[in-house]
Amino acid sequence: MRIRVLGSAAGGGVPQWNCACRVCRQARAEGNFRLQDTAAVSGDGTAWYLINAAPDVRAGILDTPELAPGPGLRDTPELASGPGLRDTPLRGVLLTTAELDHTLGLLSLREAIRLRIYATATVTMALTSVFPVFPTLAQYTGIDVHEVSDGIALDGGLDVQRLTVGTKRPRYARADLSEEGLAEGGSPKVGGSGPKVGESGDGRGLGSCGRGDWVSALRLTDRATKKSLVYATCLPEWTEDFDAFVDGADEVLLDGTFGTEDELTLMTGRPGTARSMGHLPMSVSREHAGRHPGTRFRFSHLNNTNPAVGDDIVADGDLL
Repeated sequence: MRIRVLGSAAGGGVPQWNCACRVCRQARAEGNFRLQDTAAVSGDGTAWYLINAAPDVRAGILDTPELAPGPGLRDTPELASGPGLRDTPLRGVLLTTAELDHTLGLLSLREAIRLRIYATATVTMALTSVFPVFPTLAQYTGIDVHEVSDGIALDGGLDVQRLTVGTKRPRYARADLSEEGLAEGGSPKVGGSGPKVGESGDGRGLGSCGRGDWVSALRLTDRATKKSLVYATCLPEWTEDFDAFVDGADEVLLDGTFGTEDELTLMTGRPGTARSMGHLPMSVSREHAGRHPGTRFRFSHLNNTNPAVGDDIVADGDLL
């Protein structure tokens, strides 16, 4: 199994365009930029899947040789025409949240001949009926949306298990939703009229979207080698279920948004703690990780205020 980090920053990237904090100033001076949270995973080095699709996903793909189009052309460069020119090793996208910084890049993939998207029913409803990314994308290319409830098998020898780790909704999904727009059995109808958006912001009428599977951790296992990696770059709390989920994994990519609980206030003067924004600080995660000495833990999804460096911090382009 191969994991290539395309982007290792939280929403807004590093440096953030409108920020002059110490980290952003240093990043500009050194040209040490981070794209937003996206990774590519493959079990066989041929079939690749994106984990999330950040707004700057195009730049990440272009910087990743494994995702170059025309697989046959790499071995036969003299073939300058034919259907293989648009062949791509990218088979689909796994979404861990419905946040803008994880989903807007889907629209940059609209040139695909067809695109498979894997998401929970809650995330699918949000991207269909509240913020219509899926219906918009469907006007440009064929899309197949697959619900990820417990586990799925992917091409290339990968198995994926999913765990709900958070119920925090994106800001755009805080309005009320009715049950209209749900297909039989409660699944969201992609391309339909969708649930209606009301005036309330308390979420009590959200039905299946209210406290649904908004934030997921993924455990990817190579069926041949049994090696496994957990992807949890948005983690609000380290629960007993999550502790069991990472147990025995070879590698875990954790939420590195904030180093400490009060980082945002200390760096920018703005109010807000790490947990109030849905992110467990690295200082707490490191304590939990110590109970799993056989697993390598590293951090991604760094906010522009996080100055963390070290062997357990990933960078864009890293191959795990």
